[in-house]
This record gives sequence, C-alpha cells and structure tokens, in this order.
Amino acid sequence: MTQAILSLLDKRRSQIFHGGAWRQADSTDTISVENPADGTSLGTVVDANEADVDAAVESALTAFPAWRALKPAERAAILMEAARILRFHSKELAYLDALDAGLPIKMMGSDVEMAAAQIEYFAGLAREIKGETLPMGPASLNYSVREPLGVVVRIHPFNHPVMFAAGKVAPALAAGNTVISKPADQTPLSALALAEFWADVFPAGVLNTLTGSRACGALLASHPKVAKVGVIGNVETGRKVMRAAADTLKKVTLELGGKNALVAFPDADPDRVAAGAVGGMNLNWTAGQSCGSTTRIYLHADIHDAVVARMATLLEDIRVGLPTDPDCQMGALISKIQRDRVLAYIRSAQEEGATLVTGGSAPAGAHLAGGYFVRPTLFIGVEPHMRIAQEEIFGPVISVFRWTGEEAMLAEVNALQYGLAASIWTNDLVCAHRTAARIEAGYIWINSAGAHFLGAPFGGYKQSGLGREECLEDLLAYTQLKNVNVTL
Repeated sequence: MTQAILSLLDKRRSQIFHGGAWRQADSTDTISVENPADGTSLGTVVDANEADVDAAVESALTAFPAWRALKPAERAAILMEAARILRFHSKELAYLDALDAGLPIKMMGSDVEMAAAQIEYFAGLAREIKGETLPMGPASLNYSVREPLGVVVRIHPFNHPVMFAAGKVAPALAAGNTVISKPADQTPLSALALAEFWADVFPAGVLNTLTGSRACGALLASHPKVAKVGVIGNVETGRKVMRAAADTLKKVTLELGGKNALVAFPDADPDRVAAGAVGGMNLNWTAGQSCGSTTRIYLHADIHDAVVARMATLLEDIRVGLPTDPDCQMGALISKIQRDRVLAYIRSAQEEGATLVTGGSAPAGAHLAGGYFVRPTLFIGVEPHMRIAQEEIFGPVISVFRWTGEEAMLAEVNALQYGLAASIWTNDLVCAHRTAARIEAGYIWINSAGAHFLGAPFGGYKQSGLGREECLEDLLAYTQLKNVNVTL
C-alpha cells in the first residue's frame, strides 16, 4: 500500500490540486525533496507561481458561496468523514512523514491521530458559531451573527507535516471558509497524499493544495482575494507574512518561535524534573525541532547537580536511528543546512564558555553517516549573554542555568523576545501559581511539560505569535461579526 501511494504521488510531480481536481501547473519550476535520514532524493514537486496561486484562489472563491451556505451540521459531517479517511490511511501518511521529515515513524502515526482528533473537535464545535441578542427596548431587535471570512490560506512548517496539513485547516473549514493549504517545501508528500485521499470528501474548491517555495507563500499572503493567513513558523517568517498581508489588512494567526523556560524549585523531585526536561524537548517527536521545546532549564542550586546527572543518563539512552525503523526514538534534522546550523550553535556555546555534558556531535554508526543527525546535547554553565541562551536553535540542544535568587531568575526567564510556553516544577501550590502569573508566556505547564490539550488555547506572548489555536477561540477567529438592528 505504501508503494502504491508513492507511485501515485510520482504521477503528481508536475501537478497542483485545486477546484476538486489535479491540474497541470503553469509553473515549470520544481523543488527537490530529499530524505534527511540519508540524503537521497525523493523526487521533485511543483514550485507554484503567480498563475498557479491565482487559479487556486479563484477555485476557492468559486466554492465559497455553496460551502458557507451548508448547515453547520452538514459541514461537520464532511469533516468527520475526512477524519475517518485520515485514520484509514494512517500508516501511509506516517511513512511519508518519516521519509521527508526524518522523524520517527511511530510518532508520525501519533501525529495522524492527533490531526484526526483536531478535525473531530472542530466538527463538534461547528454548531457553536453563535452570535447574541442585545436588549434595545420593545421597539427594536438587535442581534449579531458570525459569518465566515472567505478564502483562507494555511502555511505549514516541516516539523509536523501531516498533523498541521490536516488539523490546522479544520477550524477554517468548520467555520465555512474555503482553504488553500501550502506545506513546507521540505515536506510536501503527506499534504499531496491528503489531497488525493480527500479529493471526493470535500466539494470541489473547498480544500486546495499548492506546493511551493517561500515565494509562493508570499504570493498567497499578499493576494488581494485572500481574507486570512495562518502560519506556523519562526519569528522572521511571521514578520514577513504580516508585511505581505498589510496592504489588504488581512487577518493573521501566527504561531511562532519559542525559547521556552523550565523552572525547577528546590522542593521539586530531581527524577521528575529530569524526565520532564528531557520529555519537554520533544526529542522523540521532532528531534528538538519544536517551537514548544523546553530548551532553557533553570535549576535551583540545591537540585542542579542531581537533575543534570539524571538528564545526561536519559539523553544518552535515547536511540537515534533511521526514522522508518519502529524502534527509532529520535530521527534526523530536516536538512544539511539545519544540521550545520545546530552544530554551529554547539561550537559557539563551547567558545563562549559553556560546559558540554553530553552529545554535541553526530551519532556513531555507518547506517547514519549519510543523514543529518545530531546527538541529544546538554550544556551546563550557560550564561544569559550566550547565543544558545538567547536564540532559538530548533534542534536537540538543552541549556541549563543554575539559580539561587528567584527575582533574578525570573528576570532572566522574561528577558527574551519569546513568550510561547514555560514549565514550572514545585510541590508548593502558592509558589506554582505565583510563578505562573509572573512568567511572560502564553502556555504554562505546572509539574509537566510538552503536552497539548484540545480546547486549551495554545499561543504565545510577545514575539511568539498572534492568536490562539486548538480551542473555540481558534474557530471564532475564522469568522467576522455582523450586527443587525431591526426597528419593529
């Protein structure tokens, strides 16, 4: 079955999907796709140009009136069918993500399940797109309604290809919008497979898929007939999208970078803190290429050494391997460029005086020699001025800080431009809530790290983004309010 989908995708190399059908692209430019675990080619896909973008937008516009006119229950039923088909093809989709994202196939199967759960969640919320009535006295009736925006673009990153391509379109579709989905240029395969699997689920033009480079993304973000753009990416990508959207005052949802802190107080259990710090890095999921990873670990001096020793053991026990191996616990970084970037950060940390505890290099083994692997890496003695303390690395590198004074520690935690997530470890309830109130981040874990909860708003403070996802607010952000006043 997996070979069948690969053969099918090979036929789509020069095509894009819009208006309910595969169509020959206007663009003759292509993007090379490779397997980051061994550097081999996975073929090419279309680098969509302006004509391709215009065609996809027109298909979405044409489909919009009929899609918005469907009853919420009817849209919900279609989304539920999409979730069912997604689960049916779970193995193929997980395999495709393991191939072009370099991430463990076991976790990519979990990504499919999480995407299906998101689709079902927003299908269930479709009936909650409600307005309200306002008291105006006996001579008037005043009410508001929520209406869809129109054509929505979702631009996805490379670290969770199928989960984002499938799950992040759900709130926009549930609200009655039509969607153009653009996967990352490094990881387009599962998005193309989704277009194939869902071709007969959604009415023609409701969900369209374009592959393309950053230039394609910029064309979509600036297109005058696109009503909203949703992006998951780094801070600079978010800024570029906002600039591109500014001329037409598009709505934007931006889930951007993070340099997330884990703060452990002296009463916390060292074993649990160590497990939480390593688990919060998402190494077994994305090799640390996650905006939600807990990359800055603030350990009180009383427990610092014990936690570091346990973290080192846990990190050294992680099996780095080929992503398609079911026993693989951590895969490859997305590209040679990213691998080299991470290694450059590791060198800079050593040059600036941080102490390397474990990792810091490629793993041993001839079977991994052709891939873009970096061992889980732990530094102690990190100071706030160092690059690894300031910048988002997007890789398997953990920085540990020793602290004694709470005020100084919190000042350091809040000093950066990022404010996505944070993790707090203590058995003192008052301390936990006090610290959660003072940390400038949009998503806080207490005595855990890394988990997401459907219905809980996920998003960042400061430069870590605009808007909230995975919740009712996410759905409503794809609507606009209209007020109607009736004089009786």
